[in-house]
Amino acid sequence: MDATATGTPFSTLIRVASHEQHTEAETSSFMSDLMGGQLGVDAYARYTEQLWFVYRALEEAAETLKDDPVAGPFIQPELFRTAELERDLEHMRGADWRETASPLPATAAYAARVAECARTWPAGYVAHHYTRYLGDLSGGQIIRDRAEKTWGFARKGDGVRFYVFEGISNPAAFKRGYREMLDAVNADDLEKQRIIDECKRAFDFNGAVFRELGSEFPLSA
Repeated sequence: MDATATGTPFSTLIRVASHEQHTEAETSSFMSDLMGGQLGVDAYARYTEQLWFVYRALEEAAETLKDDPVAGPFIQPELFRTAELERDLEHMRGADWRETASPLPATAAYAARVAECARTWPAGYVAHHYTRYLGDLSGGQIIRDRAEKTWGFARKGDGVRFYVFEGISNPAAFKRGYREMLDAVNADDLEKQRIIDECKRAFDFNGAVFRELGSEFPLSA
């Protein structure tokens, strides 16, 4: 996996290395049931709530990392999702949604790892940043479309605002630019391999969240 020796761009290495886990996460039983319209809006709201805990950890660190030589270039406010998640949750759960919001054990572990990387290892933070935001800009749009059709949310309105990036007019161009930043990341080959490993770990956290959501919302036999 020596990026220099192979001449393969780092953004390609990181995508290929995490492909298997990415597929596993996308095809989890919870996500399949949710996207298949077999679960109620309460399951979708609970999933959205879990995302809030993770994005809060990602975005609370942004201010302290914005001048970091490794993570700094990735801190782009147009990506931030916390406010949109809060608006979606208020729409689905009411103004007092915070009083009942609780992270699943896997979500708590995931958010804690993001916060730990932000504090102690900015390159690891980049792995989590990439895993979340680039996924939202891509597959997240499929989820938005399904959610609108299944639970009757207004197109790109409250309930699905998490998936609507108002500040990014051209997602394809933005993703190209993001991959260029990955290719230029301020890290040697050993550190790049550690970033790839952390990216895989992020997918594992994600998968664990889906498994726990699946236990909480089993389809009745």
